[in-house]
Amino acid sequence: MIETLKTLCTLSGVSSREDQVRDYIRRRVEPCADSARTDSLGNLIVFKRGAKSAGNRLMLCAHMDEVGLIVKSVTEEGYLKFGCVGGIDRRVLLGKRVTVGERELPGVIGLKAIHLTSQEERKKVPKLTDLYIDIGAKSKDEAQELVELGDVCTFVSDTVEFGNGMLKAKAIDDRVGCAVLVKLLEESLPIDCTFVFTAMEEVGTRGAFGAAFSVTPEIALVLEGTTAADLPALEPERQVCWAGKGPVLSWMDGGTIYDRELFELLRSLAEKNNLPWQMKHYVSGGTDGKAVQRTKSGVRVAGISAAVRYLHAPSSVCSISDAEQMLDLARLFVQAMAER
Repeated sequence: MIETLKTLCTLSGVSSREDQVRDYIRRRVEPCADSARTDSLGNLIVFKRGAKSAGNRLMLCAHMDEVGLIVKSVTEEGYLKFGCVGGIDRRVLLGKRVTVGERELPGVIGLKAIHLTSQEERKKVPKLTDLYIDIGAKSKDEAQELVELGDVCTFVSDTVEFGNGMLKAKAIDDRVGCAVLVKLLEESLPIDCTFVFTAMEEVGTRGAFGAAFSVTPEIALVLEGTTAADLPALEPERQVCWAGKGPVLSWMDGGTIYDRELFELLRSLAEKNNLPWQMKHYVSGGTDGKAVQRTKSGVRVAGISAAVRYLHAPSSVCSISDAEQMLDLARLFVQAMAER
C-alpha cells in the first residue's frame, strides 16, 4: 500500500483539477470493480460486490484533492499573482517550488528581498498579495503566452522515507485515504461496498455532498488525514494526535459529530485485534463526513484518520505504520458490517 501512497502523492490534484489522481485510481481499480463512473462534480464512484449482498448500504470515501494555488493576475514584469485553493498557511510559502497549469511550468514563490524590507516588515508575516510566482518570464506578454488566469499551481515535493519509519510527501491528506480504498478494492470483499473518491473536499466538501446524495448509503466510513501537532512548542492537550501511535478515531470535529455506536465499534475492533489507536484530542478541522452525514434523511458516519504533521503545507509527514494500520482497521470494519 505504501508504494501506492507514494505514487498518489506525486500526482497533481488541486481542488476541481483532480484529473491525474482520478485517472490513476480508475486504471488501478476498474479491472476488479463491478462498475465505475465519474459524476458531474468529478467524484469517482466505484461499486464492488462482496460475498454478502447489501446494495449501496455501505459507502467508504476519501478525497482526491489537495490544497494549492490559482493564478489571479500577471504583473507587467511577468510575475504571477495568486490566491489560495483551500486553507494554506502563508508562512510556509516563500521559496517553495510549484508547477503551473496543465503544462506544469516550473515556478518559485518569491517575495521582496529581505535586505530591502524595513524593520517593521520583518516582524510581520508577508501578506498573500506581497507574494508572487516567478516562472522566468521577462514580461507580461511572455508570461501570458504560457499561463492563463485560473490556472492552478501544485506544490513540488519529493516523496521520501526517512527517520524511524516516516514518510515525507505533499498531499498525504488525503492520498493516504485514497491508497487505503484502492487496496481494499483490490481484495475480495465480505460485503457489497461503494467506494467514493471525492472531489473538492478542501474547498467545502462539495464533491461528497453530491456523491452521497447519489449513492444514498445508510453507513459511511470516511478515511482521512488529520492534524498531528505533536510538536515541542505545544501543550499535550493541544497536540490533537501523534504520528506513530496508530490510526486516529474522532468522536467530533469542526463539522461532524460521529455516530457513537460506530465509534465504539472501531475502538473495540482495534483493541480486540491488538491494533494501536488513538483518540483525536482536540475539536478541529473537518472531513467529508460533514456533507455525507446531512444527506437526505441522514447517514451514520464513522471516521478513521492518519495523523499527519504539517497538514496543508508543501511537505507533510506521516508514519508508515499508521497508514498500514489504518488499512487494517478499515478492513476489520468492513468485515464487521458483513457480520451484522
